[in-house]
Amino acid sequence: MVTRIGKGRRKTRHKFKKNVRERGKLSISKYFAKFELQETVALKINSAINKGQFHPRFHGKCGKVTGNRGTCYQIDFKDGSKLKRIFVHPIHLVKLQQAAI
Repeated sequence: MVTRIGKGRRKTRHKFKKNVRERGKLSISKYFAKFELQETVALKINSAINKGQFHPRFHGKCGKVTGNRGTCYQIDFKDGSKLKRIFVHPIHLVKLQQAAI
């Protein structure tokens, strides 16, 4: 096999690009955001912060908060038919609204 060149952020130039209005200083409230257990969140990488960043293949997926470890949250989600578990810093999480039934 061919030896892969680069690290985990290769081929992400357009995927992690921010909108013009999202650039600049980070909001402290987003950095210290609190999430409840079983809350549905979307995984969206903030390219300005490397801490608690997950693999780019999971960017855009949705999952549930099932716990926390230090300042990061444990997120469980389905990747195909498998259940995956990752630990993510709150700056890379976006709350989702539940649909009213």
